[in-house]
Amino acid sequence: MFRKLAIAGVTSALLAPTAFAGDNKDIVDTAVGAGSFETLVAAVQAADLVDTLKGEGPFTVFAPTDEAFAALPEGTVETLLMPENKDQLVAVLTYHVVPGKVMSGDLSDDMTAATVQGGDITIDLDNGVMVNDANVVQADIETSNGVIHVIDKVILPGS
Repeated sequence: MFRKLAIAGVTSALLAPTAFAGDNKDIVDTAVGAGSFETLVAAVQAADLVDTLKGEGPFTVFAPTDEAFAALPEGTVETLLMPENKDQLVAVLTYHVVPGKVMSGDLSDDMTAATVQGGDITIDLDNGVMVNDANVVQADIETSNGVIHVIDKVILPGS
């Protein structure tokens, strides 16, 4: 599992309520309803992870926006979505998921957490909240089976 965590000082902008939180939908339905995770949702579907992320959980998802996926090198998303690359897609997506419900108040600077993929992510609180090299742009979107933290970059295992 991952270490017990504790954070100080997440900016109020990160803690602001969201337009799509609070309606008790699961992670997938919340992402679909937000409208800014179309690429992530398509990838979750292609990886056959919908049922998992609609499951009991709880899960913590660091969700890259459509803009984050668009910033990847040209052709990367299309290549990952090909059936023959499903294992690689699953690895990338599950690297964005931590078992359990980890709220921003549970984070501490330089902590690490084991992802479902098996690798570790690192939290940095020195300049805002970062997961590896991605900025958390919106935190604590509660769902019926976990929490979503929106990030501005796709994080990759082993990077």
